[in-house]
Amino acid sequence: MHIETDNENHCSDFIRLNELWIKEHFMLEEGDRRLAADPYRIVREGGHILSLVESGKVIGVCALFKESPARFQLARMTVAPDERGKGYGKILLQAAIERARMRGATSLYLLSNTALGIALALYRKHGFHTLSEGVHPVYARCNIVMELAL
Repeated sequence: MHIETDNENHCSDFIRLNELWIKEHFMLEEGDRRLAADPYRIVREGGHILSLVESGKVIGVCALFKESPARFQLARMTVAPDERGKGYGKILLQAAIERARMRGATSLYLLSNTALGIALALYRKHGFHTLSEGVHPVYARCNIVMELAL
C-alpha cells in the first residue's frame, strides 16, 4: 500500500469515492457537481489530491485545497466502504498533514459534520480543534469547522 500524489488518472476514483460517502450521509450539492466536472483543478490551483493505493486499486482519497501559501483546507477524505475500519483514514490524514507541512503551511483546516463522530475523533486525535459550529455559508452538510496549527 502506498500514497500517490496528484495522479490525474485517479480523478475518477476521487470523485467516485467522494460521491459514495456523500450520498451515504447527505446529498450532493452544487459545489460537489462543480468539482466533479474538473477535479484536477485542485492541483492546477496549487493543491493536491492524495490517493491511497493497494494492489493497483485506489481505496482512499483526500484533497488539500490551497487557500494561501500558509493555509490549506483538508477536504474530501474518504475510504472505500469495504476498506473502512482498517486504519486507512489515519494513513491518509497523516500523509495530508505531512504534505501541507512540506508546502510550508502553518494552518490546516477542514469542514465536517458533527454526525460523523468517527471522523471527528480521528481529527481530534491528530490535534485538530473546533473553530466554529453551526450553519456553513457554502455547504449545507457542514456544521463544524476544525483547524490544526502546523
